[in-house]
Amino acid sequence: MGSFGNGAAGSERIGSSSGAVDKEVDFAQYFCTYAFLYHQKEMLSDQVRMDAYFKAIVENKHHFFGKTVLDVGTGSGILAIWSAQAGARKVYAVEATKMSDHARTLVKANNLQDVIEVIEGSMEDVILPEKVDVIISEWMGYFLLRESMFDSVICARDRWLKPTGVMYPSHARMWLAPIRSGLVDQKKNDYEGAMEDWYNFLSDTKTYYGVDMSALTKSFSDEQEKYYLQTSLWNNLHPHQVNGTAALVKEIDCLTATVDDISLVESKLSSSINIERTRLCGFAGWFDVHFRGRKEDPAQKEIELTTAPSMHNGTHWGQQVFLLHPPIHVSEGDDMNISFSMNRSKENHRLMEVELGCEIRRSSGELVPPFKKKFFIE
Repeated sequence: MGSFGNGAAGSERIGSSSGAVDKEVDFAQYFCTYAFLYHQKEMLSDQVRMDAYFKAIVENKHHFFGKTVLDVGTGSGILAIWSAQAGARKVYAVEATKMSDHARTLVKANNLQDVIEVIEGSMEDVILPEKVDVIISEWMGYFLLRESMFDSVICARDRWLKPTGVMYPSHARMWLAPIRSGLVDQKKNDYEGAMEDWYNFLSDTKTYYGVDMSALTKSFSDEQEKYYLQTSLWNNLHPHQVNGTAALVKEIDCLTATVDDISLVESKLSSSINIERTRLCGFAGWFDVHFRGRKEDPAQKEIELTTAPSMHNGTHWGQQVFLLHPPIHVSEGDDMNISFSMNRSKENHRLMEVELGCEIRRSSGELVPPFKKKFFIE
């Protein structure tokens, strides 16, 4: 995930699209990582991310000066500190882990302890003494929604944001585009290598120990196929690897979105190949967020943070890559109708399962047999 910290997953039982989740299990699986400074440093070293949030605050001080601010998942406390430096009257910085101790240290070191109150606890449990004018959070995970932290931001908004309040960021969008990549060959080779090693293992086990383990071959193959061929990859792609038009998967208004809106994302998309004689090796997903304020109280300067493929500084989010095995030869002018579905894993509500379907009509009018693939964002 990309977060300046981490806010919150709930009370004793956390509601999710796949049922209640035990808070202690969720903490062990998810929150503990964010309690370490090395992980915070990785997030804070993302210049694209840092610049966007810094500019959003300092170039829109009218949203912060004299106002009350809630920072959901404050982590090191930097968003809270910037908010206070922009003139906020009071900042409530909520953090679910012991990173809150480091946040308090930084707040005091910057002489802002009279403005910023660091609160350790999950956002769903915290009680504030007042409503706030601004909610700021860096809640975005891989392909925007992995880790489901936006749930906590929605909870904070519904409980604590004034009717006239603003969200930072205010909007988010998810994108999908066809790509070409040598990773498709690499992962196929990795899978075949794993299977070759398995067959050697079977032979040795039977020869030396007299046990035939071949009955487990299908289960092993399914396991390796999921790992190598069906699990999406994090990658920072070059724009030249995108070989077709990007399609908008979903747009989110952070002021009005509900948990139901993001628990299941379904979309029908269209894209066209724009490179002559290339391979469709899969699809890449990325997101952008915008700081626009609200219609009645707009930003003086709108700021965008994008995780699209970049020639220069990428982000720590990169793109999520969904590889096709085998890849398909395509040409400029070929059109694609894509069906996209993403929901939360039944085993872990912070992970995602994606189903991608595609129909290709070549520029000649020929139809390519449609396909449908399942992927895991883990």
